[in-house]
Amino acid sequence: MNKLTHFNSSGEAHMVDVGEKTTTHRVAITEGRIQMQPDTLELIIAGKHKKGDVLGIARIAGIMAAKKTADLIPLCHPLNITRVELNFQTASEESALYCRARVETSGQTGVEMEALTAVQIALLTIYDMCKAVDRGMTIDKVRLQEKSGGKSGHWQRKK
Repeated sequence: MNKLTHFNSSGEAHMVDVGEKTTTHRVAITEGRIQMQPDTLELIIAGKHKKGDVLGIARIAGIMAAKKTADLIPLCHPLNITRVELNFQTASEESALYCRARVETSGQTGVEMEALTAVQIALLTIYDMCKAVDRGMTIDKVRLQEKSGGKSGHWQRKK
């Protein structure tokens, strides 16, 4: 097992020095789910929510969140993100929406936190926009699906 990198030899929290790391193309893909009442899902899919285009607004919120991750997570490096893509998939049988984020950069550290933040904020935005009609929504299954680049190379979640 690898050691925790955000603690120095004295056990104090610190920002990891990535200055000597090689710049590589890095990608992270994450996903998460929000479950809701079938009527709430139908409002979103049909575009009939009185607050507007729920998924469009959630997509923009996720993109903005990825760009602000270093402002939210104390020891995260500010990154020059080159791409953020968010997609939503309906799972009617689960009465749920899945959000998938892909974040890319060319840099010295990965974009896993940016991709996870993008998914979380997109799902929270859906919750915020729909809570007036469905307070029982549940956000879950937020996780890294795949990452590539850097010294550790490619990693993919096993089904």
